[in-house]
Amino acid sequence: MRQFRQARTAIAVAVFLGSTHVAQADMAAAEDFLASEIGDLSTLSSDEQKAEMQWFIDAAKPFAGMDIKVVSETITTHEYESKVLAAAFSAITGINVTHDLISEGDVVEKLQTQMQSGENIYDAYVNDSDLIGTHWRYQQARNLTDWMAGEGADVTSPTLDIDDFIGTDFTTGPDGKLYQLPDQQFANLYWFRYDWFTDEQNQADFKEKYGYDLGVPVNWSAYEDIAEFFTGREIDGQEVYGHMDYGKKDPSLGWRFTDAWLSMAGNGDKGEPNGLPVDEWGIRVNENSQPVGSCVARGGDTNGPAAVYSINKYIEWLNKYAPPEAAGMVFGEAGPVPAQGAIAQQMFWYTAFTADMVKDGIPVVDAEG
Repeated sequence: MRQFRQARTAIAVAVFLGSTHVAQADMAAAEDFLASEIGDLSTLSSDEQKAEMQWFIDAAKPFAGMDIKVVSETITTHEYESKVLAAAFSAITGINVTHDLISEGDVVEKLQTQMQSGENIYDAYVNDSDLIGTHWRYQQARNLTDWMAGEGADVTSPTLDIDDFIGTDFTTGPDGKLYQLPDQQFANLYWFRYDWFTDEQNQADFKEKYGYDLGVPVNWSAYEDIAEFFTGREIDGQEVYGHMDYGKKDPSLGWRFTDAWLSMAGNGDKGEPNGLPVDEWGIRVNENSQPVGSCVARGGDTNGPAAVYSINKYIEWLNKYAPPEAAGMVFGEAGPVPAQGAIAQQMFWYTAFTADMVKDGIPVVDAEG
């Protein structure tokens, strides 16, 4: 079972552009950034943090005034990168960084257009590591392993620890080279209302109806029992639901299934990081890591028994146990909904929405945070 959606990663795909506007590198800006954003969150001492900032200032001098355009989809993590980190990097290094936020589908479309046309639209893309095969085959993204050891050695931080990144297995090509640097993780979790699950009346009613204790489900049938139990139940004066999902036609509905839902039901083969020779999408590859088929007739598993079962359950649960409006939502709209306080559980919830779930004063956060 896949534990998380593919790592979000930033990749360089084109040479940087010259600029007519020259920003000034600034150690004072670096110290302001460290004080306001880093503080004691780093394992580095204050002096070590300042030394690292000084390295960035010095390494950036030959590129002062350069314009760099970056793009990502619009989620909370990337909003922080766009609004805070890009501005801080520009102030600290003198390199002007513009980080655009667009829809996920548009990110892929612009990347594809750039690869096909040769026209430089963006210098770096924050894109799913699902594209690792594309980057390896087309060789239009920087091979970071060789680049950092060669041409880019002078601008590769001496404190960069690749082994400290989570998810590099997903961003390394079949040739053993790193093509994408993990930027954030979409950990795929089971989320539930602990307060509702430990409520004595809920526990007693569940035990009476289903014959076993209410708790974190260990299989799909138990999840379904819990979804059925809570849906329509009145808690704290409101009718609640036992499940949350989304169903509007959108690129996010595609990877909703391939990025773990199918494999959570048993689709694909065992193996790291994606399952071999049939990966978690149900796609079979040959000895050269080339896709050769996805349907059962061609050796794949995308329409195999586990895949069919999981899709049927997706439809059934969305219609029976999720709020009616869920069917008209996309990924970004549905993710924060459990924070509103009417959802009992969700077996397919991404940590990208953690910020929405920990705000003071919302129904799912108690006095202890």
